[in-house]
Amino acid sequence: MSFCKPKLSGLFLAFILITQISYSQSRPLIAEDVEQQRQWVDSIYDAMSLQEKVGQLFMIDVFSSDPASKIEKAKELVAQQHVGGVIFSKGGPKRQVKVQNELQELSKIPLLIGMDAEWGLAMRLDSTYAFPWNMTLGAIRDESLITEVGASIAKHSKKLGVHMNFAPVVDINTNPKNPIIGNRSFGENKNNVASKSIAFIKGMQREGVLGSAKHFPGHGDTERDSHKTLPTVDFSRDRIFREELFPYRKLISEGLGSIMVAHLNVPSLEERSQFPSSLSHKIVTGVLKEELDFNGLIITDALNMKGVADFDEPGEIELAAFLAGNDILLFSEDVPKASEMIIEAFNKGLITEERLKHSVRKILFAKYKVGLDHYEPVDPTYIVEELNSIRNEVLAHKLYENAMTVIKNDRSLIPLQDLETSKIAYVHFGEDPGNAFFEQLNRYAQVDSVSAENLNELLDKLESYNQVIIGYHQSSASPWSGFKMNEKQQTWLYEVARKNRVILNVFTSPYALLDLQTTGNFEAIQVAYQNTELAQQKAAQVIFGAIDAKGKLPVSAGNNFPVGTGYRTGTLNRLSYGLPEQVGMNSYKLRKIDELIEKAIDEKMTPGLQVLVARKGKVIYERNAGYHTYDKEIPVKASDVYDLASLTKILATLPLLMELVDKDEIDLNTTLGEMLPYFRGSNKQDITILDMLSHFARLKSWIPFHRMTIDEKTKRPDVKFIRTEQDRGFGIQIAENMYVRNDIRDSVLKTIKDSPLERRKAYKYSDLPFYLLKFYMEDIYGTSLEYLTQDHFYRSLGAHNTTYLPLQKLPKEQIVPTENDGSWRNQLLQGYVHDEGAALLGGIGGQAGLYSNANDVAKIMQMYLNGGQYGGINYFDQKTVDKFNTCYYCDDDVRRGVGFDKPQLGDYGPTCGCVSMTSFGHSGFTGTFTWADPDEEIVYVFLANRIHPSVQNNKLTRESIRSNIQELIYEAIDR
Repeated sequence: MSFCKPKLSGLFLAFILITQISYSQSRPLIAEDVEQQRQWVDSIYDAMSLQEKVGQLFMIDVFSSDPASKIEKAKELVAQQHVGGVIFSKGGPKRQVKVQNELQELSKIPLLIGMDAEWGLAMRLDSTYAFPWNMTLGAIRDESLITEVGASIAKHSKKLGVHMNFAPVVDINTNPKNPIIGNRSFGENKNNVASKSIAFIKGMQREGVLGSAKHFPGHGDTERDSHKTLPTVDFSRDRIFREELFPYRKLISEGLGSIMVAHLNVPSLEERSQFPSSLSHKIVTGVLKEELDFNGLIITDALNMKGVADFDEPGEIELAAFLAGNDILLFSEDVPKASEMIIEAFNKGLITEERLKHSVRKILFAKYKVGLDHYEPVDPTYIVEELNSIRNEVLAHKLYENAMTVIKNDRSLIPLQDLETSKIAYVHFGEDPGNAFFEQLNRYAQVDSVSAENLNELLDKLESYNQVIIGYHQSSASPWSGFKMNEKQQTWLYEVARKNRVILNVFTSPYALLDLQTTGNFEAIQVAYQNTELAQQKAAQVIFGAIDAKGKLPVSAGNNFPVGTGYRTGTLNRLSYGLPEQVGMNSYKLRKIDELIEKAIDEKMTPGLQVLVARKGKVIYERNAGYHTYDKEIPVKASDVYDLASLTKILATLPLLMELVDKDEIDLNTTLGEMLPYFRGSNKQDITILDMLSHFARLKSWIPFHRMTIDEKTKRPDVKFIRTEQDRGFGIQIAENMYVRNDIRDSVLKTIKDSPLERRKAYKYSDLPFYLLKFYMEDIYGTSLEYLTQDHFYRSLGAHNTTYLPLQKLPKEQIVPTENDGSWRNQLLQGYVHDEGAALLGGIGGQAGLYSNANDVAKIMQMYLNGGQYGGINYFDQKTVDKFNTCYYCDDDVRRGVGFDKPQLGDYGPTCGCVSMTSFGHSGFTGTFTWADPDEEIVYVFLANRIHPSVQNNKLTRESIRSNIQELIYEAIDR
């Protein structure tokens, strides 16, 4: 019946598809165009001489860093011995391409090029990228990331002209004392090793590069290095098939293209004593080819390794390896002799035509599959740049973020909260630096580095801290670098943990923890696996809840930490740090900001500056450029603080006001008369918070209060108001050796009260509301604005570089100077607020006086974007943020929100004109600017001291540097 036909047809097609998949998996060297592949292979094979066929079995080693004499010997082997392939080792990408192209030119049949690139080409080559080691990858739950690693390494390999990567290592590292595998393994759990290996291989073979699982039948549970001796794998046949061979069975079923056979003594599989597995017919042919039904390429491990080289003479070894069932003979110590012996064995009938044909055709099938039927030389132009693209870094960030593993977390100590009551010390242990870790910790809170010559001194110093973060840093120069703790380190760690609340961070193999007799005194332990800069940065971000710990231990680290241990820690919505591509932006486009920064500095618009860009809660661009002054003595650092000028309004005064509104203690219609009884009966008593913070209240824009302190005749500070020394009644310091009368606040307040209003109600920007809000806040709380901002916001935010009166808290060299004031204070202002009104109030103004760095400003702006939430604390609700971030008088041509500046309504204004109308921010007279955009989730901070040495320098504004940078930020968004 006709209605059955579609069903039968569908079943038939499904059967065909399954059959094709099964065939490609069982015959992994078969290409999609199998008929063309066979024709090419047959045409090549049929035209080859016996010596050329035998030559295909050899893959010689070449170091592109070798002298010309050694390269010439390699060329001779290609030309005269007709070798089938080359494995490249140490050197550089440009040198390798040159040598490789020359060797290919000499070869009658294109050479199969291989490399050991387990964690990338950097395993062998300089100027190339290193991805994390397998042990680090083994901690990652998301296996799609492992596939991307395999694919990325394959892309690099293809770009370089490499067709086969001798990776991944699929050894199950069940022995912590293994001297050669260790970090090269995905771990000790066979299922994890198998699934990670499959993911890695899929990525490589998806990109057209052959993978090669190693070291068959399993090098993970040995205590000796086969490079130096013949290790023994002394387990039963049942155990080896159940454990060591488990990943191979899984990989073979997934279409693995190649397997490398190790040099191991395996008594349960080969009864001959001390007989290398790579030379054993029972192991290579009996187990691998027959029992496991593997039809891909079989390759020996390097035949110059002591594990096999000491077994017999060159030539004899290669012959034995081929007779055992291997297809490719790697690193032969004497190719001419080995070739001669194999030909002799062929002529004597020891090797049949069928046996030789089997291996040679497999090699040719592999060459076709990787595209050598249409070989083209590699173009070396831009090879280094192409191998080091931003895509590598983007993937690496993801990998380390996903690998961080918290294995102990008593009382959910991680992520750290209650920063306002925390005093944190960092103690360095180990032989490698921990600078990146320490610097990243300090992005979140003040963390002091504490060290001492002896243990008692260290313990004494730590007594004043309530949180200790220890970093155990060992070299990541290679996966074989040492990780063990010495007795002194163990003792010190024990004592520090016994007397303090400690988070231990292990920047090396988790096996390092095996040296500790107890971990009971540690409140939290995090394993970061490597001591790379990225690993250190991500570990710090986990500690403070910027990112979540997602990893699981790939190996056991003692009885308390079995394989698979790993706690999710959650996040606290603190800023994280990464790359533009992680949040949908383009690094190349964003780097154009550098050109504007250089322009601003070169053309003396400002001596130096800080620029920061964050998107979706992640800081993606930071630049600290130039110097504190044009003398170029102190370069700008990330921790340096700038006079924020009017940014103080939205970073200090406004959040305190928003907090009060959030608590319903006042609202936007509250009047000055209600807030400050002193203003009742004045022309300002009915002005509302809404009107005055929208700059729509007829207030004067600015009153030069400081002029009342200047003698009209001498034009110098009047001694009735200012003294050069602190004296009775003159206790408010306004600059170095300058003290103003204690009752100056009353004079300022009276001047504002008595000032006339503008005749017409229209938009007019005014500082005066923020003077009045300062007085109001300090009156109702009974303390200074400086204390209030610290207590209510900055300490809990971790904004430890944000402060009024910076000279009381920070080293002077950390404070960027502003104007060389020649009209009033007659000195270079460094640490004393530039704004004269704020100076009269002791440096603590509602409109100015705050100092900070770009990182801290970003925290406060991100708190606004988070709807009043940051670091697990709800400072106020989203509805309160929305109240203040609303343009209530747009119809009256007033662009402002309540305290916040907003985008221009016409052609001119504070922004690039490319931001959303929901965005908000502010600018400052000293050259500062910050802006947040809820629609695009962007925070932008620009800090500069453009008024140094003179306020007359207005180039920064004339050239629109700040808004032009903002425009570049928006152009960098991937649409």
